[in-house]
Amino acid sequence: MPIILESLGAGDFHLIDSGDGQKLEQYGPHRIVRPEAQALWRPSLAPQIWEKVDAVFTGDTDEEGAGRWRFPKAALGETWPLNLLGVDFLGRFTSFRHVGVFPEQIVHWSWMKDQVQKAGRPLKVLNLFGYTGVASLVAAAAGAEVTHVDASKKAIGWARENQALGRMEKLPIRWICEDAMKFILREERRGSQYDIILTDPPKFGRGPNGEVWHLFEHLPLMLDVCREILSPRAAGLVLTAYSIRASFYSIHELMRETMRGAGGAVESGELVIREAGLDGKTPGRALSTSLFSRWVPK
Repeated sequence: MPIILESLGAGDFHLIDSGDGQKLEQYGPHRIVRPEAQALWRPSLAPQIWEKVDAVFTGDTDEEGAGRWRFPKAALGETWPLNLLGVDFLGRFTSFRHVGVFPEQIVHWSWMKDQVQKAGRPLKVLNLFGYTGVASLVAAAAGAEVTHVDASKKAIGWARENQALGRMEKLPIRWICEDAMKFILREERRGSQYDIILTDPPKFGRGPNGEVWHLFEHLPLMLDVCREILSPRAAGLVLTAYSIRASFYSIHELMRETMRGAGGAVESGELVIREAGLDGKTPGRALSTSLFSRWVPK
């Protein structure tokens, strides 16, 4: 059976309501409406509440589709301060409807933070497709030595901004702008090893030198290489997959095949965010956001 990892929100984020293909979210001081194809039901809250928002994303509703933000009350700056799991970072209105963080992954980050804090030694964490670096900052603040890899120079720049905002410049984080596959293949040749690997690959992407990434084509090799660079005392390998036409069972079997003979257990299912109402404390419906699979030792 699939495992459902659920978040009711944390820090400056919670999901207020959802429905009619949209979601109403609270990010710090801003109330935001964004497209959400999984929200098949009707909204619970009155239309006037949905109308009294600070920002609405309009345009292409595809996960990677470009569009623009509309600000019904007053024009807002590109960024604003947020905090999750004790880490300060910048929310950001991007042209691809994202806001600089994927809060459903709080459940993975909390698990990782717990592993790092109870290890009794500095764990080495590899964050592939690391985006704006919130997970990397959470791991480093907990005591890990972090390697953060992303093919986007802009995302690496945003991640460094987040590090500076939280006054975390002295934490041991390597920021690497490179194609993820090239990086891990080189680490395998070098004999490098990591205790925790987080990987959050897109459905399709390009590296800084034009390298092409297709999830269904390249994911099996990527996981094989990740297994090779896991340390003998590894704490886990985590895969999150968005916007793909696949069953949780597909990535579950792929992870089982990848980790065959390593012992431990594979847990797979969905990440969901539960509506929390206007007050952030009133549980409502659960909104599915992505598939995941996680190998952990026993």
